[in-house]
Amino acid sequence: MTPLEDLVYGFDVAGLDPASLGSALASAGVHAARRPDVVARNAAGLVLDQAEIALGVARRLVSADGEPQAQPEPADRRFADRAWRDNPFLDGLLQSYLVTSRRAREAVAGSDLPEQRARKAEYALELLLDSASPSNVPWLNPAVIKEAIDTGGLSFARGVANYVRDLFGNGGLPSQVDRSQFELGRDLAATPGRVVLRNDLIELIAYEPQTDTVFANPVVYSPPWINKYYVMDLAPGRSFIEYAVRHGFTVFAISYRNPDASMRDLTMDVYLRDGLFAALDRAQELTGAEKVGIEAVCLGGTLAVIALAVLAARGEAGRVGFASLNNTLVDFAEPGVLGVFTDEQTIERIERRNRRRGFLDAHELGGTFTWLRGNDLVWTYVVSGWYMGKQPPAFDILAWNADATRLPATMHSQYLRACYLRNDLVEPGAFTIDGTEVDVSRVETPLYVLSAQNDHIAPWRSVYRTAQLVGGETRHVLTSGGHIAGMVNPPGPKASFYRRPDLAPDPDDWLAGAEKVEGSWWDDWVGWASERSGERVPPPSLPEGEPAPGSYVRG
Repeated sequence: MTPLEDLVYGFDVAGLDPASLGSALASAGVHAARRPDVVARNAAGLVLDQAEIALGVARRLVSADGEPQAQPEPADRRFADRAWRDNPFLDGLLQSYLVTSRRAREAVAGSDLPEQRARKAEYALELLLDSASPSNVPWLNPAVIKEAIDTGGLSFARGVANYVRDLFGNGGLPSQVDRSQFELGRDLAATPGRVVLRNDLIELIAYEPQTDTVFANPVVYSPPWINKYYVMDLAPGRSFIEYAVRHGFTVFAISYRNPDASMRDLTMDVYLRDGLFAALDRAQELTGAEKVGIEAVCLGGTLAVIALAVLAARGEAGRVGFASLNNTLVDFAEPGVLGVFTDEQTIERIERRNRRRGFLDAHELGGTFTWLRGNDLVWTYVVSGWYMGKQPPAFDILAWNADATRLPATMHSQYLRACYLRNDLVEPGAFTIDGTEVDVSRVETPLYVLSAQNDHIAPWRSVYRTAQLVGGETRHVLTSGGHIAGMVNPPGPKASFYRRPDLAPDPDDWLAGAEKVEGSWWDDWVGWASERSGERVPPPSLPEGEPAPGSYVRG
């Protein structure tokens, strides 16, 4: 396929909005054409760049030295093979791609489009440029050719088999992970526990105590319902829940039911009332505790802040002793690249599609997040799996990521409009849930706010703003890694994070004065949460129930 066809195909399999993104890129072209002097200058610059590259290739062929016109970033793994540097023709091809990409970005950046339209055009251009990389052409990629020679051509045969498997079994995307190596309850979501509550929306899992005494106040884990709950209970040794239980915390985890068409009318009100509030009630009932801690992730953290504001408005703020918010947005003014998909026109298209089925399909949602990092999560596996015939790795995070869920149509629309489109949570009273107006400035519950440096879903500077919105004590910690790897960060030699006792008005000022700590934020959290979880007491007696991870997680 040509690069443009690759782009359209990518939009389709990802559930993105090709009309919106494509028209934005076309608009950038129209705007650029209205300034012919700029177009001519850019074109002339590109011609000169290409001529310099051609001369450089010629010089190298006669053993003359020369400075390259462009070089890939050191972390760009697409061009790691030495042939991209040592072979003059491949080096020239690579430089040509890089300078063309640079000129294209400059042209789109200078198009004078409205901000939202410009971001869509830039995103569409990046998808196009990623797909056009010479590393994606099998007969140009030296690693692909070497693999074919080394295997006597078997790599191509295996690649075709992988392609057919993914075409029919993975929605047309290359497989990122070998999920056959993982079994729920054994390799993932394996911390011992039992289901102590089940309603039409959630199962609540209580984990078996693993210490002689536990903190009096339990912790309820509020996961995102975009994916299955067990991102915080991955493989043994890499499970935050296991780590917390072994440090004396009584942990309860919400596991959401995977919605079908019968749940099309569910709203965020139901997720608050029958989800988080139901879990808090049951945790207090079983432990007899006056206070409960909340450990929340991403969208589950947004719901937790809403819940804290509702409890404050109802005079029940004392029920929650602390809340830990992992990579959670409350202020959606700058939501990162996801903001590309949250204008009125795009949301209306999504709503029309969802109304027909009653839910947002898991492949569409997962595909959107996948294409946000197309080079790492798509093209890498096209090359390794389809061209080189290699099997994907068995990696717990990717196995969890592939275990996608659906979202109810009404709830999804409410969430997009209230948070991404209107940013209601920063305006007192702009958002009402379960009959209560939300004012997050009334939240005085101690907060542990975790962000991740390379998070593209919840950018860390946007997460940092939570401290300016609430009214109580806030501790901000910045961990290494991205949206998921930043959380799944057990103690080890590669872990590190930044912390600082006070909060500066500006996030970059805060970082400039923060202390870098070698180690995991898990240890920092244990120390912080221990001080806010009451005295040590005998473990609670838990009722009988279905063994963890329960039934809903398998739906």
